[in-house]
Amino acid sequence: MADESIRQLLSVMQGAFDRPEGLKVLLEVLARQAMSEEVSRHVGADVHERSEGRRGYRNGSKPRKLKTRVGELELEVPQVRGCEPYHPSLFARWQRSERALLVACGEMYFQGVSTRNVREVLEAMCQGEISAMTVSRVAQELDEKLSQFRGRRLEETSWPYLQIDARYEKVRVQGRVVSQAVLTTIGYDAQGRRHVLDWRVADSESESCWGELFAALKDRGLSGVKLIVSDAHGGIRAAIRRHFQGVAWQRCQVHFKRQLAQKVSYKQRKELMKDVRSVFMPQEKGECLLRAGETASKWEKHSPAVAKMLREDLEDCLAVLSFPASHRVRLTSTNLAENLMRLLKKRTRVVGVFPNRASCDRLIGALLLEVHEQWEVEAHCWINMSLSD
Repeated sequence: MADESIRQLLSVMQGAFDRPEGLKVLLEVLARQAMSEEVSRHVGADVHERSEGRRGYRNGSKPRKLKTRVGELELEVPQVRGCEPYHPSLFARWQRSERALLVACGEMYFQGVSTRNVREVLEAMCQGEISAMTVSRVAQELDEKLSQFRGRRLEETSWPYLQIDARYEKVRVQGRVVSQAVLTTIGYDAQGRRHVLDWRVADSESESCWGELFAALKDRGLSGVKLIVSDAHGGIRAAIRRHFQGVAWQRCQVHFKRQLAQKVSYKQRKELMKDVRSVFMPQEKGECLLRAGETASKWEKHSPAVAKMLREDLEDCLAVLSFPASHRVRLTSTNLAENLMRLLKKRTRVVGVFPNRASCDRLIGALLLEVHEQWEVEAHCWINMSLSD
């Protein structure tokens, strides 16, 4: 670090904590210095240095803002010419999903796909400067990172609990716009921390599609699974039976309640949901089944479908009662996975129709990697595995 940079940094540090924005100013100075050193390595020479190993030249800077916990940093990102574009590593973590969105929109733009707001998105993200080469380079970079993430080994810990869910996206396949299932798996490790384990863009939620995902997880070292939480989709259940023999399956109680509510009129739903809540209230399986039988008898006349569902399907919703009481609150439903799916939808809505499967997979993967990294830095565990009752 140059003497002038050291003096500047020391000067900022001396008064940094005397002002509310002091830490923010300090981070801005550190970020600028880090980018200055990075761009020197990138072009192969310091400022005004004559070097035989020079690969390019500085070409001014471009303003860029970075949101952090201490406020929004005002930065100047160095620009270069005569070599590959410079991308600060500082932005890599926060920029990954944004760049995946850029690729998806860029591919549509170059293929002439008419999708609402594509041009506006590109102009906002790239200041109107985008080329096919840029899209290709960014796509390759993202694909490499996502391949490493999706292929990482899982045998370093056991994975007692899994949550799986799916949502659908519109994708252009062989000239036709079709719905593609995005299959997602969340795992809890032996410490109770959440992890995004895998995702797939598939034709449907069939047994074979889920089976491919489960087989890939096991090939990567997934073990120790005791409970899988999901909705009652037939493809999921068949794949679980085939690939996770002996593992308990918990039917999502929230999905179960929604399906019951659809079998009665709007006026009857409030009363039905009150009865169903009382069914799930006991912490003992036999008592829950007893109350379910009584509730089924009550609703037999008004809605035979409700009575049948309570008698035949409720037991699948009670597998969680065989596990520690302190763990059950996180395992009765797929709420965590559903919240994640809603987050994905907020970002994929901008694209509308993906130009191809790879583009969909890339953006979904970048978003999931971003979420996974946020979970990794959490100070608390989602499930306290030290509590067994």
